[in-house]
Amino acid sequence: MANYILSAFADEYGSTIDKQIEGLLENGVNGIEIRGVDGTNISEITLEKAEEVKAKFDKAGIRVTSIGSPIGKIKLADDFEAHLDKLRHVIKVAKILGTDRIRMFSFYMEDGADYAACRSEVMEKLGKMLEIAKAENMILCHENEKGIYGDNADRCLDIQKEFGGEIKCVFDPANFIECGVETYPYAFNLLKDYILYFHIKDAFGMGKIVPAGEGMGHIPEILAEADNLYDRDVILSVEPHLSNFDGFAALEKEGSLEFKKDKSNSEITFGIAISAIKKIIAK
Repeated sequence: MANYILSAFADEYGSTIDKQIEGLLENGVNGIEIRGVDGTNISEITLEKAEEVKAKFDKAGIRVTSIGSPIGKIKLADDFEAHLDKLRHVIKVAKILGTDRIRMFSFYMEDGADYAACRSEVMEKLGKMLEIAKAENMILCHENEKGIYGDNADRCLDIQKEFGGEIKCVFDPANFIECGVETYPYAFNLLKDYILYFHIKDAFGMGKIVPAGEGMGHIPEILAEADNLYDRDVILSVEPHLSNFDGFAALEKEGSLEFKKDKSNSEITFGIAISAIKKIIAK
């Protein structure tokens, strides 16, 4: 059975590393997919800053489960050599922070682009990124983001087959929903042999983000099947995106959650997101 380990994008609790540590510990989470660092993207921090952050995480008992990088989140026409330099820098940061996993993407497509015609260039550039990562014993983890080449399950599978599973799969249910893709059983069955970890984000249609288990993502069903399928540690990286979700006001009004007067909206919704996945795991 799977050993589920919670992680989170704690920059959705607070922008500073100190606030992020606070949010993680208050919600009983010891892992972080690090993305924002004191208001700066993880790909742009200095190595000295990375050392500073690592010391804080070590003191708090926080593990970096993955680098939530923007690698691959560019257009095919953008400066690719400069982007490879950014990847090389992210790899150095990752090593300092003690993780070998780098979340990445497969390039934004222009409006009206012929995906099939772009395939060769996408794969060529992904291959160059993979070559750099492999040389440094790093694992590239592809997320299914809306608007990129690998935004649906079929093209995610295409990437997996092209590289023999060496670029791993990050399964994000909400992003599939926003692309009109059935998460379960369709997308999960296509990709289950390649999934390294999950982003925990649920949704109803376009941009309607809700707590895990309350949307169309079939997160309880996916994790129940994954529990029987994977005999290993599986990271569940919570990405709340709940600050403006439709049910927030109702939850507060109904008193179904404990709200603290000294908490901001983002701090409260971060807790809601963590609580939701914990309930699913408990079942």
